[in-house]
Amino acid sequence: MPEKPVPALSYAAPLVLAVLVILAAVYGGWMIALVPFVAIVLSSVIDRMLGDNLANPDPSTPESALFGHKLLTMIWLPLEVAFVFLAIAAVTRFGDFTPPEAVFLMMAVGVVTGLTGIVYAHELIHQKDPLERALGDGLLGMVLFGHFRTKHILIHHRYVGTPVDPVTARYNEGFYHFFPRVLYQGLRGSWRLESARLAARGLPVRDFSNPFWRYGGWALGFLALAALIGGWAGIGLFLIQAFIAVLFLELTNYVEHYGLTRKHLGAGKYEPVRPHHSWNSARRFTNYLLINLQRHSDHHYKPDRRYPLLQTYDASQAPQIPFGYPFLAAIALVPPVWFRLINPRVRKWRAMYYPEIIDWSAYKSAGNPPPESAGDWA
Repeated sequence: MPEKPVPALSYAAPLVLAVLVILAAVYGGWMIALVPFVAIVLSSVIDRMLGDNLANPDPSTPESALFGHKLLTMIWLPLEVAFVFLAIAAVTRFGDFTPPEAVFLMMAVGVVTGLTGIVYAHELIHQKDPLERALGDGLLGMVLFGHFRTKHILIHHRYVGTPVDPVTARYNEGFYHFFPRVLYQGLRGSWRLESARLAARGLPVRDFSNPFWRYGGWALGFLALAALIGGWAGIGLFLIQAFIAVLFLELTNYVEHYGLTRKHLGAGKYEPVRPHHSWNSARRFTNYLLINLQRHSDHHYKPDRRYPLLQTYDASQAPQIPFGYPFLAAIALVPPVWFRLINPRVRKWRAMYYPEIIDWSAYKSAGNPPPESAGDWA
C-alpha cells in the first residue's frame, strides 16, 4: 500500500559531507580523510545497521508536498561552488598545505562533487522546470562533464542494456577497461547525436542552439574562476576534483547495469526496458544519501519521477545487490573481487529471465546502431 514520501530532512545527509569538506579546507590533516571515510565506509556501516526500506510512497503525491525535497537539490549548486572554491582558496591563498595534502583535499572534494553533486544534477536535468535544468547543467559544469545531459537522457535511457549504450558495462568487463571506453564513446556519441539533431533542422554544428556551447560555457566559467583564485595551481586543483567526481560517476554507472542485457528481437530491435534491467538496492541510508538513485529500475520506468516518489522492487521483479552503491563502487575498483561477487548474480539473472538464450556472446554485437547513436561497443 502506498505511503507518504519520506520527509525531506531524511535526504539531508549530503549537507554533512559539505560541512566536512569545509572543515577539511580549514583544518587540513586528518579532517581530509574523514570525508571519503564518511561517504563510503561509514555510510555502508550505517546501511548495515538501518537495513532496508521497502516502503513505496504514493506516486500521485502532488508537487506541492515535495517542496522541501525539491529545495534540497536546488540549493546544492551555490553550496558546491562555495566549498569547492573555498578549498582552492585555502590551498593557494590562506592555508599551509603540503602538495600531497592539497591533492588529497581536492580528491576528497571530488568524492563529494561526484557522490552528491552529479547525483543531484542527474535529478535536476530530468525535470521539466528550466531553472532546475539550468542548475543541473551548472553542477555538471563544475566537473567539466556537461555532455552527460545528452549522453544520459538521449542515449542511455533509450539504449540501456544494448550494445549501443556505452554506459552499460558488459559481462566480464573490468572497470579499468570500462572507464576509458565510456569516456571516449560517451563524448563521441553525444557530439554525433547533437550534430545529427542540428542537421535534421538544417543547422550547422556551430549554431548556438547546440547545447555544447552551454556545456562549454559552464566549464570555462568555472575554470576561469579557479584561475582567478589560484592561478595555474587553482586550475590544476579544480581538474583533480573534476576527475575524481567523474570517476565516481562512472563507477556508479558501471554498478547500475553491469552485465544486464535487453533481449535482441532481430532487425536491430530490442525488447522494452523492464525493471530487471537495472541493479537495485533497498538499503535505507545510502538511498537517503543518493536521493533514491538505487531505486534505479523505477527511474528508468519513469525518468521524470522525482526522487522521493521512486518505487522499489523485490527480487522477483528486479535484481538486487547486497550493498549500497558507494561500497560496491569501491569493490568495482578491484575487478577480481567484483567478478567473484557479481558474476554469479548475473548468471542467476540470465537463467531467471532468459533461460532460452544459450549464446550470450552474441549480445556484444547484436543490432545495428543508427547513425546518430553512441556507436557500438567495439
